[in-house]
Amino acid sequence: QVQLVESGGGLVQAGGSLRLSCVVSGRTFSDYAMGWFRQAPGKERESVAAISWSGGSTSYAASVEGRFTISRDNAKNTVYLQMNSLKPEDTAVYYCAGGRTAIAGPSLTDYDYWGQGTQVTVSS
Repeated sequence: QVQLVESGGGLVQAGGSLRLSCVVSGRTFSDYAMGWFRQAPGKERESVAAISWSGGSTSYAASVEGRFTISRDNAKNTVYLQMNSLKPEDTAVYYCAGGRTAIAGPSLTDYDYWGQGTQVTVSS
């Protein structure tokens, strides 16, 4: 059974920073591509960033490019999302996801396992 547990969400003022973490247990973490998604109230879940199993390839949504950084530490079974220059429109529940593939893209169907989510609220 694969489990993904996110942490690091919270309330921050616009322009501030947060770092989200997602710890994965139950399988060999380095076998999985990982991604971060978010879902705001009344909106569909959308891809934020993705990283390949090795960490050598990353991709970002246009709305966060240059502000967010995804990274992973395979020794710690953890994927991170560093979020800088946060905006009120970044407010959402953030989910990490794992896909049984070397590289995953922005589609929800690329991923097999999901965390429970962590709330990020950015005040103006």
